[in-house]
Amino acid sequence: MVNECSSTRFISSSSSSSNLYVANCGPYVGISLDQIQLAFSKFGEVKSVCAADQSGARVVVSFSQESSAKAALEAFDGKPCPYLSGRILHIRYSSILQTSSPSSQVNGFLSVSLEASELQIPGIYLLKDFVSSEEEEELLSAVDCRLWKNLAKRRVQHYGYEFMYETRNVNTKHCLGELPSFLSPILKKISSFPNITDTGSIIIDQLTVNEYPPGVGLSPHIDTHSAFEGFIFSLSLAGPCIMEFRKYSKGSWLPPAIQSTVTRGENPEVIRKALFLPPRSMLLLSGEARYAWHHYIPHHKGDAVRGDFIKRASRRVSFTFRKVRNGPCCCEFSQYCDSQSD
Repeated sequence: MVNECSSTRFISSSSSSSNLYVANCGPYVGISLDQIQLAFSKFGEVKSVCAADQSGARVVVSFSQESSAKAALEAFDGKPCPYLSGRILHIRYSSILQTSSPSSQVNGFLSVSLEASELQIPGIYLLKDFVSSEEEEELLSAVDCRLWKNLAKRRVQHYGYEFMYETRNVNTKHCLGELPSFLSPILKKISSFPNITDTGSIIIDQLTVNEYPPGVGLSPHIDTHSAFEGFIFSLSLAGPCIMEFRKYSKGSWLPPAIQSTVTRGENPEVIRKALFLPPRSMLLLSGEARYAWHHYIPHHKGDAVRGDFIKRASRRVSFTFRKVRNGPCCCEFSQYCDSQSD
């Protein structure tokens, strides 16, 4: 069985075990999980091979018998593996630390959904191939002809209104002008977006363009309630990524400090789910997904998706379309709302 260990965490162990942590081995270095399973099955029945983390270069091989793991470690550790193109593997025993359901997991590997409906988060929708490859090139060319603003690790452009990262808000008194004409075809498509009963309520007056190089992501956050209305559209161009969604039990419009860890036997303080965003797809966050779930892009150079390792492209560019809010937010998710916070 080949899988992603979506609900199990492993740690290294000095004691013998039926599980082996294998480094320098995986999809990132050109070796599929099926090839790994075939190579290690020379020593006995392999129950599973799964990615140990998001690197794509480390796996956990689980045998039915501890003696099989011992034989494989002795044969392969630190030596060229004849069944994997002579690659030198670095192996140690591994033990299971914790098992939990993927939806309540806080640490460890997270299963990735390919469809928004699989997340079961109200208000999130994903339309693949929202634009054609020709439209994608036209959009990228249009922004590349304009001035980029450099942040610490990525570049941005703002249209309509500038998002102020210091305050996580916008200055509604300072309009940058109408949205440029090259966006007209996209705005027309947004106006007829499915899954929205009242498309006449869709008004877009702000756009933020982000360019992410490989290894750069986005910190967990909820778009400030008082800054923007209820529909947030995000178009992915040039490259794929994983977007993670987190809902904290101790709700706040700001993510809590990293004390949100789970020890065995305790209820989780955060629910985590993940969605694969392919190039040219449009993501819509509305309702609960927009107001109560933090969204986050892991800072990785690649993503493990259902047994495959997908490298990040040389750049990923996102177009985030929003409507600036005039006045306080009165949503039903008060515990996550800065307008209604104490």
